[in-house]
Amino acid sequence: MVDFHPGFLLNALIFAILGIVIFIAAFAVVDKLTPYALWKEIVEEKNVALAILVGAMSIGMCIIIAAAVH
Repeated sequence: MVDFHPGFLLNALIFAILGIVIFIAAFAVVDKLTPYALWKEIVEEKNVALAILVGAMSIGMCIIIAAAVH
């Protein structure tokens, strides 16, 4: 069994930050590709269907990013 090493924690932190940055960039691209403002539609117009779609899309992107970073 491998003992705990502080470098493992640093690697996990770096990969977590990298994954979050990639997710934010991917979400920004998706937001720019849609013909309307996603946040305005979800928050101001209370579009639940769009919120569910964006949530599912976000989970899908996160799974892909996690697999790529891992």
